[in-house]
Amino acid sequence: MFPIRDHNPSGRTPYVVYILMALNIGIFLLYWPIMSEPYRIAAFFQDWALIPAEVSMGSKPLGLVTSMFLHGGFLHLAGNMLFLWIFGDNLEDEMGHGGFLFFYLLSGIAAGLAQVISDPGSQIPTVGASGAIAGVMGGYLLLFPKARVDVLLIIIIFFKVFTVPAWVMLGLWFALQLFNGATSTAGAGGVAYWAHAGGFVAGLLLTLPLWQRRGGPQFWQKTDGKPPHPDAVYSRSTVPKVRRRR
Repeated sequence: MFPIRDHNPSGRTPYVVYILMALNIGIFLLYWPIMSEPYRIAAFFQDWALIPAEVSMGSKPLGLVTSMFLHGGFLHLAGNMLFLWIFGDNLEDEMGHGGFLFFYLLSGIAAGLAQVISDPGSQIPTVGASGAIAGVMGGYLLLFPKARVDVLLIIIIFFKVFTVPAWVMLGLWFALQLFNGATSTAGAGGVAYWAHAGGFVAGLLLTLPLWQRRGGPQFWQKTDGKPPHPDAVYSRSTVPKVRRRR
């Protein structure tokens, strides 16, 4: 189950979201040619990824930032960019371009620190924008808990798109990160669950001042937890019927 779009249009062009997406995609394409060469890609990630053990010892702290713009494969990149595309524009709309960029980077750094704290001796390189984007999701949940999100559910060969409130989709996602983080062996599975959870909490906390300036609970009462403007309306696509020739 994953989101494919929300019904929450933004009031301004999300230039920072576009720039972040372009940077992530462009950087990935630059090192894509060496992805099939294990020694070269390992050396590259050793230099630029987040390595918890080294950060714990006070070396290579820059990895907390550079790792946010690296990905381990095309699907990893595509999934992160989808989430950024869906949820990022609305936060940039509320925070402004510069404020959103600062928020995004802080959320990513907080996510990296959460991963370091969860496994301080790990030598495994950690890459991906997931932690920063988890922060975006946390901020989105606080501001727009009842925004409508279209979710694609896939069960073997069954495909279904349905609409749920943002708090359902984002709450389930966060609960899964906590569950998987608590039940997974450190370093196993290749997913930094604690970075996701840490980024989500950081994003929520970083958005609190903005939410309070908007009126706090009164902001929810005024908007009913939904976007402060009309929902986007999408036309339903239908499969054309073909008449049988007699």
